[in-house]
Amino acid sequence: MSAFARPATGSALFDTVIGTCAIAWTDDAVFRFGLPEASPAATRARIMRPTSRIPDGEEIPETTPTGPIADAIIRIQAHLAGELDDLRWIPVTINGIPEFHRAVYAVTRAIDPGHTLTYGQVATRIGAPGGAQAVGQALGRNPIPLIIPCHRVLAADNALTGFSAPGGITTKQRLLEIERTPGFGEPTLF
Repeated sequence: MSAFARPATGSALFDTVIGTCAIAWTDDAVFRFGLPEASPAATRARIMRPTSRIPDGEEIPETTPTGPIADAIIRIQAHLAGELDDLRWIPVTINGIPEFHRAVYAVTRAIDPGHTLTYGQVATRIGAPGGAQAVGQALGRNPIPLIIPCHRVLAADNALTGFSAPGGITTKQRLLEIERTPGFGEPTLF
């Protein structure tokens, strides 16, 4: 690749049981993922926000996914339909993201479907005890929700707080219910 060649990039919208999601990739690695917004256009707009990878005003072309990205879409659709997959095999790229955030994302990505950690537990695992608030801020900037499953991180009392993806806490709860996480979506006696 010459010094001036740009990596192949693409984006796509795709339907799931929870609505239209969006994905953007460079070569064969995902760098943006969007949960459903009010409309497919809004979902696409969310993943097109300017970043170091997407300069202001630049569009990533909509293309037909192939290879690992096409496989990722199929498995994400199945996961959201209840055929659980940890999605860790999906290649992601988080270059240009602060080191602290990358550490938070690595711990978060290791949480299996149906399980959760607290913000404080994530902070402790990355060697930053007492850093729960900073963990929450990093997860609030997660560019690849679901694949980096920030919805599996809860407050110290296991409360649903601070989910910045579309739909907020309602979406977080729905994802935890789909993943059959104990305490979410189960009938209660009272």
